[in-house]
Amino acid sequence: MTTPPASPPRFSLRGMVLLALALSLAAAISLGVTRFAYSLLLPVMRADLQWSYTIAGAMNTVNAAGYLVGALLMPRLVQHISHERVVLASALLASVLMGISGLFTDTGMLLALRLLAGVLSATLFVGGGLLAARLSSYAPAHSGLLLGLYYGGTGWGIAGSALWVPLALELSAGQAHSWQSSWWLLGGMCLLAMIGLLLARPWLHRLWQQAPPPKPSATANSAGSGRAAGVALQERFRWRQFGFALAAYFQFGLGYIGYMTFIIALLRSSGASSLQITVFYALLGLAVVASGRIWARLLDRYHGGQALAILSALLGLATLLPVLSTHSLLAMVSGMLFGATFLSVVASTTALVRHNLGPEAWVSGISAFTIVFAVGQVLGPALVGWISDGPGGLQRGLLVSALALWLGALLASRQKALQAR
Repeated sequence: MTTPPASPPRFSLRGMVLLALALSLAAAISLGVTRFAYSLLLPVMRADLQWSYTIAGAMNTVNAAGYLVGALLMPRLVQHISHERVVLASALLASVLMGISGLFTDTGMLLALRLLAGVLSATLFVGGGLLAARLSSYAPAHSGLLLGLYYGGTGWGIAGSALWVPLALELSAGQAHSWQSSWWLLGGMCLLAMIGLLLARPWLHRLWQQAPPPKPSATANSAGSGRAAGVALQERFRWRQFGFALAAYFQFGLGYIGYMTFIIALLRSSGASSLQITVFYALLGLAVVASGRIWARLLDRYHGGQALAILSALLGLATLLPVLSTHSLLAMVSGMLFGATFLSVVASTTALVRHNLGPEAWVSGISAFTIVFAVGQVLGPALVGWISDGPGGLQRGLLVSALALWLGALLASRQKALQAR
């Protein structure tokens, strides 16, 4: 006698929102702190350790290389370990690595730690993204909101870093290697977020252990997906069919990371005070949090590359603004626009995969986008740093980033929904 399949988890919309917020702590650790908090420390570390912009950028280049390794490992990893265990283990190890980074001043050791942190950042972020995609499949009408809440969690990590890191730097000013205590603080922030994930573990386990949700082909009309009933989604990811979107996402990885790596250094070199830096970075982080709500309908409406194209174009504009002028008001506008947009680009690719593929192909689809994104991130910081060491400085480096993002917008505009073929 066969065992009947488990029924889907009966989450209310409020419960789904709360679970998405809990999952957003994974994004806060993996990107908000582990990846982006380094930009707050870059000017101080560069001055103390006498780095060029190329070496300073290389810290995020190796971090992105580690992210690529983690993305490549993830499909195999989840075959043997449950998703919630991957998320929790990665969160714990990433927290430890952040704290350990404050114990060393050797450039080689710091590069190695940034590499390992990148691996864990990928397994944590992709694992959380898969759980968020699973959760959103039970509420198709609210999928954009739920995915946006997850990715918007990066903003909590950015905002938290903006509030505490400058304060830690102020308190340790005058001490040898004054930036080291900030790494310990960041490690503690990650541990606190991991505790939140640990409390949500029973619900995360329940979410993944249940039977997959009904396929959109059987519920197209009732789910409000906008497709005709009876259109089956593909159960296999094919790179060629997503070629334009993958190329656009590579350009996004290449372009956005230059801004996130060097924008604080640019503002510092232009005379911005610690308070201005704190306000700028906190506003950027809060805009990331709000972005899930701002773009939810856009992610639900378009099943091709339109959302990716629109968001990439806006991101290019945000990157260009500080190139034109570093006036504090324009810098704030740039930060808020950038924050309100860049993680929604990531969410748009998850939505693209979910709209066009069946659940069986989500892991391979999201991993493929993560891989090309990571390759772009590997090249971006070192390229922008190398350009910034030459004539034109950081402004010229960010101009290249803006152009890469606009090229990505053009490529994304060519991506069609698979059902339209």
